[in-house]
Amino acid sequence: MCFSATASFGASIMLASIGTVSLIKAKTSSLRVLAIIPFVFSLQQFSEGWVWLSFTKEAFALWKLPSMYCFLFFAEVTWPICISFSMMRVEKHKKRKQLLKLIFYIGILLSLVLAYSLFYYRVDARVLGSHVMYSIDSPIFFKSITNLFYILTAVIPPFLSSQKKDRWIGVILIVSYIAAKIFYTDYIISIWCYFATMISLVVLWIILDNQGKQPLPNK
Repeated sequence: MCFSATASFGASIMLASIGTVSLIKAKTSSLRVLAIIPFVFSLQQFSEGWVWLSFTKEAFALWKLPSMYCFLFFAEVTWPICISFSMMRVEKHKKRKQLLKLIFYIGILLSLVLAYSLFYYRVDARVLGSHVMYSIDSPIFFKSITNLFYILTAVIPPFLSSQKKDRWIGVILIVSYIAAKIFYTDYIISIWCYFATMISLVVLWIILDNQGKQPLPNK
């Protein structure tokens, strides 16, 4: 969340709870991979809670750097792999699965590039108004290219799924990204995760919907 430490920690607990239910209800290994998504969101929000504490509580000032890098690692590095891999694992259609596998490999390369940029370029976080603004001083051209590949690997995969419910994850990702881009351009890294609960609930919905069906093959 982008408003306070309390909001971030509260969201983290809620997301972890959704993830726990999802993991318990998941009956196949592929669905268990999907159930990890709420936990990743939970850890991301937990780390941003510490970012907030580093600004608002003097005793936690030393935690700014590690919590900031932890949050950005989830936001920048984890999602290109997590989303594409989870969609690939639950996919049953052979050709779609192959395409998702290709996007997953691209996601791995992108995550390596973004991980490198986190440590190569200057990174900072500061509070402006009621939001945390993260900045990575990489070249504009670099950001433009990586943003395109980020959308390809973290937003497009749900739309390639043969399961219609999976596409709702993509819809929420697209809507949240556009809304953040229009209304909160300077805080997009933080604001975009505001929709984490909605995405996690869709994940739970997908898993519950698969309970009474034939288990998905694990290929």
